[in-house]
Amino acid sequence: MQKIQILFPDPVMDRLRAVARHQDRPVSELVRRAVDRLLEQVPEKPLSPPRSFPTFHGGGVLVDAGRLKDVLHGFDDDAGTKGGDTCRRARRRKR
Repeated sequence: MQKIQILFPDPVMDRLRAVARHQDRPVSELVRRAVDRLLEQVPEKPLSPPRSFPTFHGGGVLVDAGRLKDVLHGFDDDAGTKGGDTCRRARRRKR
């Protein structure tokens, strides 16, 4: 036999103890009998496979993980400049 710990709300535990006293049985025996009755109603092996969470295929990888932060912040591929900043920098240089 294995030991487990089960937490019951106080009102449920009070009723369970009262029934155990009335039947002159330990609470553990009442719980074991209730579990046995439940297990008699459920087949030992599940009839169908358990359901899985819905999933979707999001497509392939479009950006290398090492460049992801730069791409998200709008930096150009290899130039290291932010989109639109190229023109401003060129104007500054001409002045």
